[in-house]
Amino acid sequence: MTHATARLLHLVRRYREPAVVQAVRSTAAAVVSYVIALRLSSEPAPLTAPLTALLVVQVTLYTTLTTGIRRVNAVVAGVLLAIGFSALVGLTWWSLGLIILASLVVGRVVKAGEFVPEVAISAMLVLGVTRVADTAWDRVLETLIGAAVGLAFNALFVPPVWVGPASEAITDLAARMRTLLLHIGEESGDTVTVEKAAARLHEARRLDNDIAEVDGALRQAEDSLRLNPRVREGLLFRLVLRTGLDTLEICAVVLRVSCRTLTDLARARGDEPLFPPKVALALNDLYRHTAIAVESFAQLITAQVSANAEAAESRLSEELATARRSRARLAALLPEEMDRHPGQWQLYGALLAEADRVLDELSVDKRSERLMEELDRHARARRERYPRLHRLARRARRARTLARSRSGSGSESGGGSR
Repeated sequence: MTHATARLLHLVRRYREPAVVQAVRSTAAAVVSYVIALRLSSEPAPLTAPLTALLVVQVTLYTTLTTGIRRVNAVVAGVLLAIGFSALVGLTWWSLGLIILASLVVGRVVKAGEFVPEVAISAMLVLGVTRVADTAWDRVLETLIGAAVGLAFNALFVPPVWVGPASEAITDLAARMRTLLLHIGEESGDTVTVEKAAARLHEARRLDNDIAEVDGALRQAEDSLRLNPRVREGLLFRLVLRTGLDTLEICAVVLRVSCRTLTDLARARGDEPLFPPKVALALNDLYRHTAIAVESFAQLITAQVSANAEAAESRLSEELATARRSRARLAALLPEEMDRHPGQWQLYGALLAEADRVLDELSVDKRSERLMEELDRHARARRERYPRLHRLARRARRARTLARSRSGSGSESGGGSR
């Protein structure tokens, strides 16, 4: 098999990936909108239509709907401004500056969002032509065509769900946290220089950037689940991933604080090992099982796309229980160290407290509690935002319950008469 054939087969296998699907959808929508605009617009090259379709066919149905409305608002507002300015003053250097300023202000008023510059762009393009009125309405028509084609594509060909990439990002974040935990655990019995301990601290700080990247991927996944007819439990999926990322973020912060504590301890130790062999072994066991627990937690919260949720939860519970036993053994060994180094007792206490916080955050009960709190919060927010819809739904549930009770009593009476 040649290299080109292998690459072609690899691309064919990846045709279901969200990025590939999105590229095909965007290209097709742009071409279709251009063909339609050629027939309906008087412009020889109506490129506004495919440009609008390309921007409207976003990666998720939710962003497509919101983006399409904002873009149409921006173009129409810019066109109307250009028509008004052309009738009053025409195109001069000062009128150009004035229309740009007015467009940027009007863009905020019509809530064009990220398309505020599009208001000024539309106004300038229309103002710079000789047949202002014809060009203006052709631009509006092309924009409407592009937006309509983009929305139609998302109705007929539903955008892909981006839960998979978000889950992979969460899993990668947990893997980096696991690696850092293993490293600082393995080094607990060595003579660690301040520079080496500070390098681990910088590694922990880099997790903040990783969390920001994962948060971006998760936001995209959350938008892909909104208004998506292919997803039934979209809210539950979003909350499971979001609360899971919140937990990992807390653990990353605590891990950074632990690295700060170990850096201070390395500075106080000097040429001595951080801990004697027994204490180092207990601390290494604690961090090793905590590392596995972090990885198992990530597998648990991404189980809707990776399956094996029960196995991940069981493994998580086992590793947390083992880590707590290691923590208890470490707490029993530390008083002797405190006697030898009484000035460092606060560092030992900080390590224990930080370990407790991570183990508590990763616990299954804590995860369930946080998830239920988020579900309740969303339910309250929905009731407050749509009170009439909530009352109608409550009446419908009461009617169904009453109908079931009547049918049940009727069947029982019928059975008794027989």
